Amino acid sequence: MGLFKKAKDAAAAAQVHVQGAGGMINPAVFGGPSTSSVAADDPIWQPINGISLQDYADLAREAQGRGVTDEAGMIALAQERGWNPADAKAALDGWVQRMGQSMAVGQQFRKLLGY
Repeated sequence: MGLFKKAKDAAAAAQVHVQGAGGMINPAVFGGPSTSSVAADDPIWQPINGISLQDYADLAREAQGRGVTDEAGMIALAQERGWNPADAKAALDGWVQRMGQSMAVGQQFRKLLGY
């Protein structure tokens, strides 16, 4: 097999590996969030310290309505809801991390916010 044939085959294999639906390159290849769909029973949807994505979206919507723009304010609002501050901080950080792993989580979060 010639060198150019090997290079062409390797490029074709790489293209199949990095392309997602519709021929778009999945940003996960470069360390960004994945554009792959996520099953409803995937662990990425599980609550973090008892705080679901819906809970996080509800808290964010309330914060937005009350002009809260920082983490300390979000945690204070979480305390008003009876959430443990350490659990709230871990959940806020965890949901942001999950959004960084999968665009599906971010898209669902925006949907829950009403966008």
